[in-house]
Amino acid sequence: MPATAPALEPAALTQRFSLEATRPGAAEIAALADIVPRGTAVYLTAVSTQHMRELVSAAAAMRKSGLEPVAHVAARRLASADALREMLAGLRGEADMRRLLVIGGDVDTPQAFPDALAVLQKGRLREAGIEEVGIGGYPEGHPRIPSERLEAALDEKIAAAAAQGLRVHIVSQFSFSGEHIVAWLKKLRSSGIKNPVGIGLAGPTSVAALIRYAKRCGVSASLRGLMSGAATGLVGNVGPDRIIDMLSASQRELGETHLHYFSFGGVLQTARYARDKASAGQKAAAHP
Repeated sequence: MPATAPALEPAALTQRFSLEATRPGAAEIAALADIVPRGTAVYLTAVSTQHMRELVSAAAAMRKSGLEPVAHVAARRLASADALREMLAGLRGEADMRRLLVIGGDVDTPQAFPDALAVLQKGRLREAGIEEVGIGGYPEGHPRIPSERLEAALDEKIAAAAAQGLRVHIVSQFSFSGEHIVAWLKKLRSSGIKNPVGIGLAGPTSVAALIRYAKRCGVSASLRGLMSGAATGLVGNVGPDRIIDMLSASQRELGETHLHYFSFGGVLQTARYARDKASAGQKAAAHP
């Protein structure tokens, strides 16, 4: 496993970030490229109704706009190994994609691959030109998977990817609890996992939307805090300011991390928030 990068100064936590986008169109991609720094990683979420050509076209447009597209691959939704190869060929050939996020995909009946581990083991990703994979992390656990199995699966995925010659980073589910995130990261590091981590945060959106997504994604522990008003002021659109402050205070203990924003309030609004947080952090670093 790669060694942990040198600890960052607290204000530096906001400087590097990635975003999630769901079915972005050409105009949205162009607008996004005007907001965030060139080379920003934008993860293209797996949508069950999206045709492969739409995904490839969006990734190619991202690349042309100077952004770094990273496609989600939902293992359990893949119809066949051939379908995976076709998708990878399109993403590599038209979008020069070298990074993926490999997830299980929440469907009850898998098709060609039972889980993300199987894609890492048998998907021949390195042969398709992929150089780095992201895998999921769960600060609050998973509603359908025991915590012991989650921990074992994380080790297995890292080992499988390394065996294929792939670099590995972790992207966590979003949480409304800085305490949960910090505790999970410390446990991760103490267990010997030093891989980079994208810390999942919900970008600014309405409280009603946050509660809806939290219920859907199973972040029940921090959802209780959100609904009680303990985590935020619950006024207007809510952003993860409090969590970012807590993470910044603990940054030196957390290893190599960056912020990964889920765009529940829209990718452009989330991108502006991330840009403004990065700018404020840069000013704070320049004038401590």
